[in-house]
Amino acid sequence: MFFTLIATLFAGLAGAGMVMLLRTVLKDRVPKWATPIAAGAAMIAATIGSEYAWYDGTLQTLPAGMEVVATRENQSWWRPWTFVVPYTDGFVAVDQSSVRTNDAVPGVHLLNVYVFARWQAATQIPSLVDCIGSRRADVIDGIEFDENGAPIDADWREVTPDDALLAAVCGEAVS
Repeated sequence: MFFTLIATLFAGLAGAGMVMLLRTVLKDRVPKWATPIAAGAAMIAATIGSEYAWYDGTLQTLPAGMEVVATRENQSWWRPWTFVVPYTDGFVAVDQSSVRTNDAVPGVHLLNVYVFARWQAATQIPSLVDCIGSRRADVIDGIEFDENGAPIDADWREVTPDDALLAAVCGEAVS
């Protein structure tokens, strides 16, 4: 967030500097009030550009094996341009390299799911996915497993067979 602030300030300085240079070259034919207008416009443009670039920039930093299964697009009335082109301010990714199976519990996989959001640290959620039963559960403190490794008291949530997380873990959409 600090670097975004610094980049925005420098964009404002650059916008103001360009108008000041233009005023010098054109011998003051450009009005003085254009300088703060250009600075403000450059700062707004830098902020908008930063919002739209966050998702692609974050994807490039993900390690190999991470697969995005859901995105959250943002539209706001105070940002009317987002109704034309929404920007992504969050997404969910599965760490494919973390998927673990247990032969004693067929179809159930243990894996790490990551939730990314703009201006927040990524959250890691250990999860269970039941490919046969089309359901998932978060592994929380206090969950118990039997002697074979099957979850006893998991809070399972039914998901549709075409769920993106289920498809990412189990292969193609389960039918």
